[in-house]
Amino acid sequence: MSDQIIGLHDWFQTPAGQYLLRWEDAQLESAVADIFGYHALQLGVPQLHGLRANRMPHQWLGMPSPEAVPGIAAPSTALVADYAALPFSACSLDLVVLPHTLELSADPHTTLREVERVLVPEGRVVICGLNPVSLWGLRQRRAHALRRLGGGALFLPDCGEFIGYWRLRDWLRLLGFEVEVACFGCYRPAVGSQAWLDRWAWMDSAGPRWWPIMGAAYFLVAVKRVRGMRVLGPAWKTAPAGAGATVPAVQRRHGAGLTQE
Repeated sequence: MSDQIIGLHDWFQTPAGQYLLRWEDAQLESAVADIFGYHALQLGVPQLHGLRANRMPHQWLGMPSPEAVPGIAAPSTALVADYAALPFSACSLDLVVLPHTLELSADPHTTLREVERVLVPEGRVVICGLNPVSLWGLRQRRAHALRRLGGGALFLPDCGEFIGYWRLRDWLRLLGFEVEVACFGCYRPAVGSQAWLDRWAWMDSAGPRWWPIMGAAYFLVAVKRVRGMRVLGPAWKTAPAGAGATVPAVQRRHGAGLTQE
């Protein structure tokens, strides 16, 4: 996985990579700012500071190795972890951020299942991924076909399998997650220079209206639901007052000289 992360890191330095990072950073900052709790974890891709806008007191950055990305110093909160066997107990984290983590994982479904294990009920997972059903994905598939014939250069990094948006939603539903927020972005064509990216900037405003699922990247927030569990709020209402004090009944029996109350 380290070689794949290095490949993704190098691609992030290109104009297209910087364009993608800016969009994903804006989505992450908006999504995690209002997610509350105590413990948050981001797995991989330190170029994206997915927890920067979050206010949880305990935050970690999980990395596959101590030298995952050359040139980027690991923060003090970094920990080396196998994404398929996280060093956290069950139901202990409130938020997990996965920026391109699943597509870099050797077994993305197992990684997602492990995330479900460590999240508390009503905890949230935030996921960024590259969309194979997009202009970028189309150029990548074409480049793979040309490479098999002896030519062609890849536009996106060759760093794992890109997971389709609807496929990912199926995985989340099977694990008991409910998608709260979902969107696509980066609608500009797969061009390499900044000048050409700027010429196609108008597609970022037209894309969500005319071809919404064709963005080069997708972003979603899902909440872990537990069947049969109900979150109780504070008991603001007091118990209603009684209708009034009871009055003892008096019954007299005449002739026997007895009185019952």
